[in-house]
Amino acid sequence: MTVTTPEEVRRVACVGAGVIGGGWVAHFLARGYDVTAWDPAPDAGQRLRRLVDAAWPALTRLGLADGASRDRLTVAATLEEAVADAQFVQESAPENLELKRDLLTRLDAAAPPGVVIASSTSGYPMTDMQTTAADPGRLVVGHPFNPPYLIPLVEVVGGERTTAAAVAWASRFYEVAGKSVITMKSEVPGFIANRLQEALWREALHMVANGEATVQEIDDSITEGPGLRWAFMGPMLTFALAGGEGGMAHMLDHFGPSLKSPWTRLEAPELDKELYDAVVAGCDEAAAGRTIADLVAERDQGVIDVLRATGRLPRQAAADRTGDLTDHADHADHADQRGTE
Repeated sequence: MTVTTPEEVRRVACVGAGVIGGGWVAHFLARGYDVTAWDPAPDAGQRLRRLVDAAWPALTRLGLADGASRDRLTVAATLEEAVADAQFVQESAPENLELKRDLLTRLDAAAPPGVVIASSTSGYPMTDMQTTAADPGRLVVGHPFNPPYLIPLVEVVGGERTTAAAVAWASRFYEVAGKSVITMKSEVPGFIANRLQEALWREALHMVANGEATVQEIDDSITEGPGLRWAFMGPMLTFALAGGEGGMAHMLDHFGPSLKSPWTRLEAPELDKELYDAVVAGCDEAAAGRTIADLVAERDQGVIDVLRATGRLPRQAAADRTGDLTDHADHADHADQRGTE
């Protein structure tokens, strides 16, 4: 059997139609693919179409690929029907290891031979999810960030039994589909971005639990502070600039001792009822009467503004699937990712 190249893919299957799965559907439709989706929920089709409709104005402002249309979405009645003629499969089921393991096994049995199957898991290593699949070599992690139709990042990594070819294929496919890809050398629980995000989240919960800061103050401290820099320069280079002409070396010499100071508490706080209620109430207060739909629209426009202001809209524009493309072999050099957790 001849395996479809990433540039030749025209039909994508999305299994799981929640916030992440639906976001993937919207992204692939906007990039001009035919998408077949499946979700076991009785009202999944209606919810999915509402999600795509809500995302479409932002995607239109961002720039649609030639042929992009919401009419290219098909909602399948069964998992088997959804993947029967898929050239790529994106799984986005809830974060439950046994559920993921069972679903990937079913997808492996149903999808055409050779088709790469990617999981949107936000933390599970593929090594732990591919244990019962007949062909684990084609199973990879393709971890997006919410909303997948706007945030460029996808982290790609294989498990111990994933082939290097499958990882290289998935990385290239996501690039062709308009994403910014990090191909990880080895498995790390939570991957890269989620581990960093989780550290910030834990410290924020500690400050709310101890009455040290409100939800609004925490959010403002990022959007009005380091978040402005992080939109175009990550924390490492940002800290290097703090060292002046001496760069990171001077920064480490000067600020290194503060790493021993009790500035952070990376152990997660107990999420008891008091903290739970405080966080929920704080978010309600910060929303100031805006509905979730209002906040989603505000977020989407904000992301587009940042992408435009930082000159990164071309990365999100439709990729030329037949034009000047980086040689696929370039990606294979960095694709042997069968290390353990």
